[in-house]
Amino acid sequence: MSFDLSQFYQVFFEEAAEHLTNMESLLLSLEVNDPSMDDLNAIFRAAHSIKGGAGTFGFTDMTEVTHVLETLLDKLRKQEMALTNEMVNAFLEAGDAISMQLAGHRDGTAVDEQIIKDARAKLERLSSADQSAAPAAPSSPVIAPVKAPDTDPGYGFFDDEPAPAAQNTAGAEDSQGYGFFEETPVQKTERETVRGYGFLQEPNPDTKPEAVAPVAEQTPAAVQAVPHLMAEQAHPTRRAADRVPPPAAADSSIRVSVEKVDQLINLVGELVITQAMLTQSASLLDPLVVERLQSGLSQLQRNTRDIQEAVMAVRMLPISFVFSRFPRVVRDMASKLGKQIELKTLGEGTELDKGLIEKIADPLTHLIRNSLDHGIEMPEKRVAAGKSPTGTITLNAFHQGGNIVIEVADDGGGLSRTRILNKARERGMNVSDDMPDSAVWMLIYEAGFSTAEVVTDVSGRGVGMDVVKRNIAELGGRVEIDSAEGYGTRTTIRLPLTLAILDGLSVSVGGQVFIAPLGSIVESLQVNAEDLKSVSGEGHLLRVRGEYLPLVSVHEVFNIQNAITDFTKGIVVIIEAEGKKTALMVDELLGQHQVVIKSLASNFRKVQGISGATIMGDGKVALILDVQALAAQHKSRNP
Repeated sequence: MSFDLSQFYQVFFEEAAEHLTNMESLLLSLEVNDPSMDDLNAIFRAAHSIKGGAGTFGFTDMTEVTHVLETLLDKLRKQEMALTNEMVNAFLEAGDAISMQLAGHRDGTAVDEQIIKDARAKLERLSSADQSAAPAAPSSPVIAPVKAPDTDPGYGFFDDEPAPAAQNTAGAEDSQGYGFFEETPVQKTERETVRGYGFLQEPNPDTKPEAVAPVAEQTPAAVQAVPHLMAEQAHPTRRAADRVPPPAAADSSIRVSVEKVDQLINLVGELVITQAMLTQSASLLDPLVVERLQSGLSQLQRNTRDIQEAVMAVRMLPISFVFSRFPRVVRDMASKLGKQIELKTLGEGTELDKGLIEKIADPLTHLIRNSLDHGIEMPEKRVAAGKSPTGTITLNAFHQGGNIVIEVADDGGGLSRTRILNKARERGMNVSDDMPDSAVWMLIYEAGFSTAEVVTDVSGRGVGMDVVKRNIAELGGRVEIDSAEGYGTRTTIRLPLTLAILDGLSVSVGGQVFIAPLGSIVESLQVNAEDLKSVSGEGHLLRVRGEYLPLVSVHEVFNIQNAITDFTKGIVVIIEAEGKKTALMVDELLGQHQVVIKSLASNFRKVQGISGATIMGDGKVALILDVQALAAQHKSRNP
């Protein structure tokens, strides 16, 4: 029978990536002197599952690496060898090699064969370190089968003899045919759940062996049953459910593509807009006539909001998806820099929109690397300062109001105000000694700014921190820094919970409706003539409680006619962008709304000063103001 397995590649890619992530997390948490047997068994199972899946799909390059990895792990879990730091490093390097191979099959990216060979050679050397008579590793790409009863010479494609009862302990693997061939049922305390990825049926242990037809003798009707089993690709444990009752959480999740979720969110957004339009239209009718209609619309509004919140929750993922990559980064870089550093993570369960999860990873990586290289001192310097030789970097995430707050803190040397100011003067920047600390700290986010005395391969070239600031601003967030020289630095990132829905304040300018993000608004007020100042005829400043703020007229920015031009007759909305306040002049305030964000660039074109659009209850389009761009525009016009 001819069966195309390529349609199931994506399932294997996703599951293999999950196994690699889990394996790396467990390796980083292992106590070398007293490793947990449960963790070693879990790492072994992850490697075994990757090997089985790779063999199923014909990815022999991956099976060769995972086979050697599995052999060494099996000796460790059977306590035939003692775990060492060198072994942990070799396992991590092997995981990187397998990840590279996986990306090669998935994305077609280049694979460095030398890295693969080095990872294999190191595993083979460690595996045979206690066997003086062990043969040398073959130079051929194909690994010779290891003659040991616990290995899998056929990579799981052929039947094995049933293991003796004494070997069927926790963690032992079964179904070496990966669901393709018959096996003799063996009672075990733990069974591997991922076998064949649901392609073929497995004999029911309650059925006599002779009642099961071999694969080669299956009738066409039996072959037709295979598509029915394809649903198991989303839940590999389903086949085992016929024999062993799964845990309660086994059926609580399914694998759904992001595109389907995004489509659902878009449809719910349209539903919200339609509901708002109906409510707007009903408000114009006689309440005595449409009393029952109003009651139904109110119920529809509540239900729509509940649906909206439930659907948005589907895209929410715990921030541990980002935090989990940093223990490895800290471990590797601390070793390279010769520093002793401990990473602490708090609030890993805090949920964030998937779109933000993907975009926050790079800025956090830059901040972690900066703390590693510039923040934490060398052990001897820390001891001389009365500190512990081991520095600490803390990642913390929590919700605050309608935002998510992410903190990156270290107990290193902190920022030097004097060095930053001196470096700024060298670059010709307009700074003064009486600048507040918060403004001085933000100077490090200027492009090309660096106070590093030595440029390393980690950081020091002034590249990265400006990218952090720009990326966070593009996500509608802001960055704050708090530092004390000699005690450490804390960087705080504030982000909206989602990029799909916005809480905003609608304002009117010349009959046009704009939406200002509510999270950026500090206050609104009316202007007194004595508080206005003109600067060289280029712009205006507004004095608010002793502080002078740049004043931007929205009607001038967008060339809107019939707008209020007298500052004393309009309304000023104070916004805060990138730590700086700006005053926006509008005609009037209309009300607060929760709006569904639509991309203006994909539906029309990018407009300077506009971050998106939405549809209001009356069916009209309202543009969403880009407060960062408006503040920067005033700065460029009035240097």
